Amino acid sequence: MTKFKTAALGALMTTTVQPVLAADLEVTHWWTSGAEAAAIRVIADAFQESGNTWIDGAIAGAGGVARPLITSRITGGDPMGATQFTHSSAMRELIEAGFMRDVTEIAEAQGWKEQIFPQSLLDSCTFEGKLYCVPSNIHSQQWLWLNNAVFTDNGLAVPQTWDDFVAAAPALREKGIIPLAQGQQAWQIQLMFNVLMVSIGGPELFEKVYGELDAEYAAGEDVAKVFKAAAEARDLMNGSNVQAWNEAALLVVDGRAGGQIMGDWVQGEFMQAGLKAGEDFSCLPGLGVHEYITAAGDAFYFPKVDDPDITAAQDKLASVIVSPKTQVDFTAAKGALPVRRDIELSNPTPCMEKGMEILKSGHIVESVNTLVSPDTVGRVTDLVVEFFADPGFTAEKAQEEFAEIIASAD
Repeated sequence: MTKFKTAALGALMTTTVQPVLAADLEVTHWWTSGAEAAAIRVIADAFQESGNTWIDGAIAGAGGVARPLITSRITGGDPMGATQFTHSSAMRELIEAGFMRDVTEIAEAQGWKEQIFPQSLLDSCTFEGKLYCVPSNIHSQQWLWLNNAVFTDNGLAVPQTWDDFVAAAPALREKGIIPLAQGQQAWQIQLMFNVLMVSIGGPELFEKVYGELDAEYAAGEDVAKVFKAAAEARDLMNGSNVQAWNEAALLVVDGRAGGQIMGDWVQGEFMQAGLKAGEDFSCLPGLGVHEYITAAGDAFYFPKVDDPDITAAQDKLASVIVSPKTQVDFTAAKGALPVRRDIELSNPTPCMEKGMEILKSGHIVESVNTLVSPDTVGRVTDLVVEFFADPGFTAEKAQEEFAEIIASAD
């Protein structure tokens, strides 16, 4: 019997011996694009098979809009039953303040420690020895997504590295094609900048800046190369005037833009549009330079409530999220990687296979959201948003201000 079948049988046996406690469970999340909506429906449908009712609390506008709204409800005494969130210092503060349930008991009963990979996913959920969230998927940010036909139809080789991409840009401009599609929301600009930090600068640079908070190094020549690449990206983005990340992805899908720097969730949108990985579009982890990725992704958290039926429904949702079948179906729809080591993906794309190989090789970097405080992330975000919006803001001046932020970061 395969590991998958054994795990699935165990889940089935657990379901048959426990009484069904029905409850309405409001679940907030910011998964509203086409692929994201299909993915969250996988979890919702599996949860409702338990007899409980999923009350969808979708928040449009992505994490930058949703996180403060979710936090405000929890701290304001109006908690939802469960919420999707990212592994971050912001959620750690809610845990420390006592607002969130720990799910240690169910995790131990179901053997999450043995099956969830990499270990950092559980470490990010742990506070004072207790587990406070359920990892749902692995998402990485450090990818350059390319529409192959945009290049080949114009007599260009499909880029294999960031330098190739930059070199191809003038020819695309001549054809009226935007080289780099990028949404204008602040979180996307910050994401792109930090992708450049890891992918152009390398994982050691990223760790010295955000892990060690080495301000002198942040002001040095190694980081100067990152700001040079950021200035290149700013030029390549000219004309990309959309706001949402999926709108930017549509520019690439339609051939109005050559590529996009964004997380692997973009793959879900490309596939929904009928494009095939490896044929119609390419994916360059680490921008084809340093093939390192984050492995933070998303998780579900459960606010403390007084209603025992809601608590039971929270436990059921936790079980559903990490179940083998949900993991297979959900990650296929989302364009993500699974959190379990004991399942096989059904028809993984070449991009998913690349991501799994990178994970297995241990080429993983920690998310900036877990390395520094929300205040520091906010200050960096404000700086890079200003930089990308103003062509007159020099890379040298931006790096100087960045080093000042790192000098006082926490």
